[in-house]
Amino acid sequence: MDRRKLQDEVEREISRKKRAESGAGTLLARTVYLGTLGLTIVVPIVAGAYAGNWLDEHVRGFSFSWTVSLIVVGVFVGTFSAITFVRQTWT
Repeated sequence: MDRRKLQDEVEREISRKKRAESGAGTLLARTVYLGTLGLTIVVPIVAGAYAGNWLDEHVRGFSFSWTVSLIVVGVFVGTFSAITFVRQTWT
């Protein structure tokens, strides 16, 4: 009886390992992946907005807005980071 119990447990572990290796991620894993992807895009944009706002307040005499310029730079940096992240995780 103990041998049958051990065999069932081993078979269960083998099937769990095969499911994990097949790439079928859980809902939590997919949520974490999407959250990381979102933060990869949003953080550079928000950082650019804050840095640009600070520069607009402290550096006078320029005819263009640092805030808008650094938000655009943040969009490009965030997009590049997201593309790099997806390429690294999907290979």
